[in-house]
Amino acid sequence: MSSGKITPIDLQAGYGIRGSWFEMYMTNPESSLSPQGTGGIDGPLVEAINETRLSIDVAAYSISLNSVRNALIRAHDRGVTVRVVMESTNMDRSDVQIMLEAGIPIIGDNRGGLMHDKFMVMDRSEVWLGSMNFTDSGAYEDNNNMIRIRSTKIAENYSIEFNEMYEENLFGPDVLAQTPNPSVTLDGSRVDTYFSPDDHVLTALYSLLSEAEQSIYFLAFSFTSNELGEIVRTQANAGLDIKGVMDREQVASNTGTEYDPFKQAGLDVRIDGIDGQMHHKVFIVDEKIVVIGSYNFSRAAEERNDENIVIVYDVNIAEFFVEEFQRVYANANE
Repeated sequence: MSSGKITPIDLQAGYGIRGSWFEMYMTNPESSLSPQGTGGIDGPLVEAINETRLSIDVAAYSISLNSVRNALIRAHDRGVTVRVVMESTNMDRSDVQIMLEAGIPIIGDNRGGLMHDKFMVMDRSEVWLGSMNFTDSGAYEDNNNMIRIRSTKIAENYSIEFNEMYEENLFGPDVLAQTPNPSVTLDGSRVDTYFSPDDHVLTALYSLLSEAEQSIYFLAFSFTSNELGEIVRTQANAGLDIKGVMDREQVASNTGTEYDPFKQAGLDVRIDGIDGQMHHKVFIVDEKIVVIGSYNFSRAAEERNDENIVIVYDVNIAEFFVEEFQRVYANANE
């Protein structure tokens, strides 16, 4: 449950920590730093791309961050195999066209649901994943997270998921449930991998929340899942400490948002207070387990979109997320 010695990572526009098998990052939308540099959490990502020697597989809802685009082109130019899967509706953007013209192969999902993943597999040995789209706003204006996991087994999970999309043209409900290493232990910390829709993420999250003993904190860009809303309210009624922050625009525009039922039930749930999006999709359970990934708490994420999460059982990572929760919560509106 603990990843050993933790060291801070210094960033101009963000927060970071490093453990034996991971690096964990949070954006800082309160920073005035421009996305024209790499002082945000895109900086370490670009460094990792620059160090890659063999292959980079990218599954991206959107790419418009110059630093990431240019780093991928440089990798391609030096002989690294770079392959990209994207959400089709975002493929007409200029950054994508620049990458195509540079010779990087990019395919879209070409369907009604979203290819909503945000991950990179590098050299088949590490994975970068989280809530951050590879865009200016994702790295510099919105609340987001990104984790770097050094593990060939978890990289294998993500490589198989990527190949289903890129090589077999299987997306959404057509993707097969074939995660080879669903639960991996890294230096004493358990990491479970799930892909949606194939791995029934909702069932896993419902079970996790139902087993909470002391607290559930959540940061939710979109929260319209009746099932997850129900178990959160049930745990509040059982006396657990429940707190949450939800994105302002999503609460205002989403049909079926759980915000009003939460407030009616007396839960301590707030609306975010930044100009950008509160884009996290995070549960923190008992301050020792964290859900990280692209999966919004919605029916679309469960049934139609391509999504991914890891459930990380690590006190140090959980503590880092609690600190982020406290920052976002303190800046939110009741």
